[in-house]
Amino acid sequence: MMSCLVVDDSRVIRRFARQIVEDLKFACREAEDGEKALDECVSDMPDAILLDWNMPGMSGIECLKEIRAMPHGSHPKIVLCTTNSEIEHIMQALEEGADEYIMKPFDMEIVQAKFEQIGLL
Repeated sequence: MMSCLVVDDSRVIRRFARQIVEDLKFACREAEDGEKALDECVSDMPDAILLDWNMPGMSGIECLKEIRAMPHGSHPKIVLCTTNSEIEHIMQALEEGADEYIMKPFDMEIVQAKFEQIGLL
């Protein structure tokens, strides 16, 4: 079974996203901030990461860069989640190593489509 790490400072969004990825047959873990996400990746690098952009402390972009610099950090497919739809914002995410992005709010159809696009399903 493939694994997914859901990283968001909102417990509600983490639980919602967890339900989606579990319905897509992924084992799921959660992290409430970038530091905890890095700890999770060190202990067991997931196959996929849903990563919130705007979090207190370490931003999603900073976390993304740290993950990509880790041993095996190129392995996970990382989908950055954001409320900002400006093209410059999206381009920055892709340039920094995100495989895709999702606009918040998202639903099962959107996550499934993005996971299909990047080869997870």
